[in-house]
Amino acid sequence: MFRYQHLIFSTCCILSGLPALLPAADVIKPSIPAKPNVLFIAIDDQNDWIGAFGGHPLAQTPQIDRLARRGTAFLNAHCQAPLCCPSRTSLLLGVRPTTTGVYGLAPSFRSLDGWKDRVALPQHFKANGYRTLAAGKIYHGDVGGPAQRAREFDVWGPASTVGTLPQKKLIGPTPMGNNPLIDWGVFPHKDEDKGDYQIASWAVNQIKSAPKDQPFFLATGFFLPHVPCYATQRWFDLYPDDDSVLPLVKEDDRNDTPHFSWYLHWSLPEPRLKWVKEHNQWRNLVRSYLACTSFVDSQIGRMLNALDEAGLSENTIVVLWSDHGWHLGEKGITGKNSLWERSTRVPLVIAGPGVNPGGRCNQPAELLDLYPTLIDLCGLTHRTDLEGLSLALQLVDATTRRDRPAITSHNQGNHAIRSERWRYIRYADDSEELYDMDRDPHEWENVAAKPDLASVIADHRKWLPKTDSPLAKNSAHRILTFDKSTDEATWEGTTIHRNDPIPE
Repeated sequence: MFRYQHLIFSTCCILSGLPALLPAADVIKPSIPAKPNVLFIAIDDQNDWIGAFGGHPLAQTPQIDRLARRGTAFLNAHCQAPLCCPSRTSLLLGVRPTTTGVYGLAPSFRSLDGWKDRVALPQHFKANGYRTLAAGKIYHGDVGGPAQRAREFDVWGPASTVGTLPQKKLIGPTPMGNNPLIDWGVFPHKDEDKGDYQIASWAVNQIKSAPKDQPFFLATGFFLPHVPCYATQRWFDLYPDDDSVLPLVKEDDRNDTPHFSWYLHWSLPEPRLKWVKEHNQWRNLVRSYLACTSFVDSQIGRMLNALDEAGLSENTIVVLWSDHGWHLGEKGITGKNSLWERSTRVPLVIAGPGVNPGGRCNQPAELLDLYPTLIDLCGLTHRTDLEGLSLALQLVDATTRRDRPAITSHNQGNHAIRSERWRYIRYADDSEELYDMDRDPHEWENVAAKPDLASVIADHRKWLPKTDSPLAKNSAHRILTFDKSTDEATWEGTTIHRNDPIPE
């Protein structure tokens, strides 16, 4: 348990923008190790279809559910960007995409003059005496050559890979380029041949052989359920081959959303719902996604078991997160790149020493908050240049109120503000959406035009980012810009006019 006086004082300092006068280590009672180990688990493209998070009634994730019972599940946690590179850049640097200007899949922040020397989260652990290790996908893309890799982590394990592949795509050609990654289904192969199994095996070995005289920060990034989401028959069979697996969708759901909302995912390799239905792939996709989710859950269980077997569970903080969500037909799309709940909501669990078990927090939280939270929990040197807020109070009492909403941005000028009850979206052309998440959890009714909700919109508008940086140098891939003077958007170098047909 934390010392409430010290914790409240430290958090109030963060809220006010003033440096905390007490060292972060003093937040934790002496009975808690000053430098606990950290197991930092990332899952790529994992939405809230996790048992403990209730996103899908059939989701089978006993290991993540077990972890949630040991710690606190943040049920209203959101990414800073619905795309891998900007989301991970934000989490690792502790600042928003609207600060860095990194909105697309490129560039790497290490290539930018303003951020190439920024101390990322694992580097801060290293500077505080930790042995740092990584396997799989933590950073997006290559961080650089051997010298740069050594600066990021002490030890590097297996890279991120899907593993064994079928001889050809299982679902055949797909629209908008027939990208080889856009595939899913079951084919004969072994779990042991999958990249995520090998990452978990490596992590298990690191846990069991960890030096006793130095704490570790071990980051493991799983590839699945990112496409191509291939599952072995064992995991596929967990889910019925009928329409009970399908998410609820409203056929005319986009009728009350601004036309600009299509610009955020104008032309992408992830197919629309229309295509997957017409090609009899919707059920197959959903079962594949759920099957891959359950497979990754089992690999997380292997690491948790290793902590138990090594006698390290009581001295290790486990953090589980995903970089963003994923649509499986909701709002007429598959994939990410939206500012709705399915794309921004992520599973977030923190467990370990000092964390109250069984916590279920409904307050808005952000991935941005992990950097300052881990500083508090692990007694690291305090920093005053982080834009997130520590979740330490919620780890003591999950009902503790947070007055700041979660903010997600996708390219300059497009933002979602998620409070405890409401989701407000503002696009670059000033069009808006508002959803009452208590009464309308599927976001089927955009109530932004209702006069009696003007004050709700005004309250949420106050949280739109004051800094909204333009694109970073060499930005590319899934990049959208908008020129108000001409009412023209540009997607991937192609101009979009208001009357252009929406690509299918």
